[in-house]
Amino acid sequence: MNSKVRKITQENKVGWAFVILPTVLIFLFSFYPMIQSLIMSFKTGMGISLNFAGLANYKRLFTDPVFLQTVANTLLYLVIQVPIMTVLALTIAVLLNDKTLRFKGFFRTATFLPCVTSLVAYSVLFKSLFAQDGLFNRLLLDIHLIAQPIQWLTDPFWAKVTIIIAITWRWTGYNMIFYLAALQNIDSSVYEAAKIDGATGLTQFFKITAPMLKPIILFTTIMSTNGTLQIFDEIVNLTNGGPANATLSISQYIYNLCFKYTPNFGYASAVSYSIVIMVAVLSFVQFKVAGDKND
Repeated sequence: MNSKVRKITQENKVGWAFVILPTVLIFLFSFYPMIQSLIMSFKTGMGISLNFAGLANYKRLFTDPVFLQTVANTLLYLVIQVPIMTVLALTIAVLLNDKTLRFKGFFRTATFLPCVTSLVAYSVLFKSLFAQDGLFNRLLLDIHLIAQPIQWLTDPFWAKVTIIIAITWRWTGYNMIFYLAALQNIDSSVYEAAKIDGATGLTQFFKITAPMLKPIILFTTIMSTNGTLQIFDEIVNLTNGGPANATLSISQYIYNLCFKYTPNFGYASAVSYSIVIMVAVLSFVQFKVAGDKND
């Protein structure tokens, strides 16, 4: 018995040896900066000279026109892009899950490929495609849908449209992979029984596929919401927040506060925690909306 106890104790020590180092690193590089940034959000001052100011930074958020503009821009991306991407990814996953479809591997790879494409490379490509004399404008002019070139990157409305198209193109395949994996775990006998009962393909989708994918849909929606609220790379590389802050996101505004304008780390931290609050609130709402009414 004592030998068993010693063996268990030794195994516990080995287990803790593996756990301690990652735990320390996670605390140092994740939790400690988070705590420090929260403390910093209650301080004001330029550069590294900061003084405690209570809720001054958070009060400033409600009167800062640039911040309010970035919130409006980011929520617009969220409200339009996330539903479009979710529906598109789910539709593509269902189509690519068809057992009779040929070249499924090619189509799956092609759909997922944008996710692993270099951000700078695809931004340069999009800027070329959506330039005033780019391929999209030439195509639309040739088929007489427009009378003059659309200012995709310099007009406030069309610049937002370009950002939404770019995000959707890049991340739809990422969500599609989750849906496709979940679809392959649904027993085919369920669909066979539905066919025998006379259920159409559309009925099968809404009565079988969608309900069984509910946890995955919730997961991808929350992850997409989180990612969209923190959108930075596409904005910087395509429009740099222009024209006149029309596409500026919250994350780019944080970057500007820290490194482009006179450094104001306290206010930048407060803006950062506004994203945390929005993510928490929207995630809670999504859980409640998608929750089982019988719970």
